Amino acid sequence: MIFIEEHFNFIEKNMSREAQINRKTKETDISVKVNLDGSGQRSIETGIPFFDHMLDHFARHSMIDMDVKAVGDVTIDGHHTVEDVGLALGKALLKALGDKRGITRYGFASVPMNEALVEVSIDISGRPFCVFDSVSLEGKVGEFDVELAEEFLRAFSNNAAITTHVSVKRGTNMHHILEATFKSLARALGQAIMPDLRLQDDIPSTKEVL
Repeated sequence: MIFIEEHFNFIEKNMSREAQINRKTKETDISVKVNLDGSGQRSIETGIPFFDHMLDHFARHSMIDMDVKAVGDVTIDGHHTVEDVGLALGKALLKALGDKRGITRYGFASVPMNEALVEVSIDISGRPFCVFDSVSLEGKVGEFDVELAEEFLRAFSNNAAITTHVSVKRGTNMHHILEATFKSLARALGQAIMPDLRLQDDIPSTKEVL
């Protein structure tokens, strides 16, 4: 009960950790809304069913409310849509975090999915960097080119200004590998954005800025 009360106090002091990003180019038209203190409610429409499925996991397991609407040139392929959704989600996360006072900052998750195992480490550092250590990602799951998972991760990390390390420890089934990746990313991010109640309103850095 004490934790719940302190969490609500944190939310009240940092109101509101919500953001909306709209991005329109000749290739895509994207709208993203996030609420970092949600319950994983989501509405996802990108025109790429498997990608919708992965973003559904991302919202549910991070407990971030997400509303993602994307119209893109998917008749060519999914590259522009996937990358630009990652970009918009990253910008929305960065905006919603504000000055990052009181957050845990670091997150780690290791998620199994049958034979697959994926680990993700996150630092909400203000320094964009993405390491994706994986088996060779080739082929498709449904209409989704599996190599686009890395494009999403890089766009998201770069625009959220976070350091992300993804390590695919093992796996042979691409559906399992990608699902474990998005779930692990979600769990790690969900940890990192949570309040560290010991910090109160401090920024978790000796530099006092992130």
